[in-house]
Amino acid sequence: MLVATPIGNLGDLAPRARDVLAEADVVCCEDTRRTRALLSAAGVPARGRLLSLHGHNEESRLAAVSAAIERGATVAVVSDAGTPGVSDPGSWLVAQLVAAGETVSAVPGPSSVLGALVVSGLATDRFAVEGFLPRKGGARRRRMAAVLADERTTVVLEAPGRVAGTLRELAQGDPERRVAVVRELTKVHEEVWRGTLREAAETFAAREVRGEVVLVVAAAPVPEPAGDDELDVAARAALARDPAAGPRQLADRVAATLGVPRRRAYEAVLRVRPLAGGEPGTGPG
Repeated sequence: MLVATPIGNLGDLAPRARDVLAEADVVCCEDTRRTRALLSAAGVPARGRLLSLHGHNEESRLAAVSAAIERGATVAVVSDAGTPGVSDPGSWLVAQLVAAGETVSAVPGPSSVLGALVVSGLATDRFAVEGFLPRKGGARRRRMAAVLADERTTVVLEAPGRVAGTLRELAQGDPERRVAVVRELTKVHEEVWRGTLREAAETFAAREVRGEVVLVVAAAPVPEPAGDDELDVAARAALARDPAAGPRQLADRVAATLGVPRRRAYEAVLRVRPLAGGEPGTGPG
């Protein structure tokens, strides 16, 4: 079972989560010290049931977990905080167990991703979880560009020491994009800062950031569908560049340029270059 644990406030441990952790034969945890402290606070004895499972040993733990399940044991998986498997160890293990036909279930609960999303004030109907961005190089630039191009709200996890740099780089791409900087959710010093990426870059460049941080970046604006006038202009331009091209070729170019359905592009081509008598085989399909 994947068991969600508090992201700060220990009172957020659900009764069912406590029961599962009390009854499990094995508790796989990212850091045995943190999980031991959580169990102690919940009045649950560890009793030698803790098995470390983190980013460096997840694959090597598969055999031990599988063997425990084969013996009929109940295995609980937790991360240091929140829901395991979301930017935390657990997802690879789950994939292997599912492929082996084992039963995997979840005890839902706290999540920094969902917590930050719902307090951000940004759209929640469609969102993506980016997780941690690459630290440098081309991979980082590509992921930054993808975040700014995404037409869904994007949740980015970041280490406190890199928050200012990440906000600065995102602001270079779209300074007026809205963002929420959510820090220390459910803890004593919880903070939700909202504004533009430009304002965020300026604000956090001058601050020492501490604690767990989640950035929630507003979706890219959805472009308005091209109108007939815009289609006709594009069709005339395509025709001017290649007067000998057939209607289908011109329609393909207009559709690719404006990102519109091919049928609409073909109709525009016919408006600016009417066919005399219907030529065979020139329809948009």
